[in-house]
Amino acid sequence: MRILVLNGSPRPDGATADMVRAFARGAQEAGHEVRTFSVARMNVKGCLACEYCHGKGNGTCIQKDDMQTLYPEFLSADMVVFASPIYYFTLSAQMQAVIHRTYAFSIPKNVKQTALILSSGDAFVYGPAIAQYYQSIVEYWGVKNAGIYTANGSRNKSEEKRQELYAFGKALKEESAQ
Repeated sequence: MRILVLNGSPRPDGATADMVRAFARGAQEAGHEVRTFSVARMNVKGCLACEYCHGKGNGTCIQKDDMQTLYPEFLSADMVVFASPIYYFTLSAQMQAVIHRTYAFSIPKNVKQTALILSSGDAFVYGPAIAQYYQSIVEYWGVKNAGIYTANGSRNKSEEKRQELYAFGKALKEESAQ
């Protein structure tokens, strides 16, 4: 299975990156192809709502930035993992920009399942991000939610959390077409 992992954290050695590495290691050991992108370090601008993509652009965005690298990854992935720290009860702004820019192609047809990995300093801040994930990804794309994993406080960068994410990646099975 081809897995696209989007890390929305600007911290290369932060808690989100730690969980992403553990997941990716497990998934790779299980034989999956994993492509990870640190979207917070990429140049992805917000959607302009110009509708070029749904007119003259025929599914391509008028903006030429690092999203051009991500579009083919989305369209060839079987699974997408969204990983982000929680900033003010939601996904990072960098992750939001990437999600908004998927409007150009609407729904990635090959993707059958998605997952969400979140880190924060507090246990009670995940609700809005999880609701957004279910509504704008799982339900809208019509995909299976393979799992939601969170870490906060002392569980960030803990061996217990690494093992949980590693086991998740290792246990992944390819979803058949719906």
